[in-house]
Amino acid sequence: MQNTVGIPPADLLTPAELAVRLRVKPVWIYNKLRQHDKDSLPHIRMGRYLRFSWAAVSAWLESQARPARKGVRA
Repeated sequence: MQNTVGIPPADLLTPAELAVRLRVKPVWIYNKLRQHDKDSLPHIRMGRYLRFSWAAVSAWLESQARPARKGVRA
């Protein structure tokens, strides 16, 4: 069977695996999926299963970064 998405199956993450990598609870992942706007968490739906490309999620995280405000300490 040919992979039409271009992502090796071993590089796909489940919601639980993604939550571990991001150090968040799985419910956070599902809440981000419910945001039906252009900035929602990128995912692949395979029937009833959800999978995530780490490369796509990393790019999404970069796009979510906000510049630090002047005068605010970290």
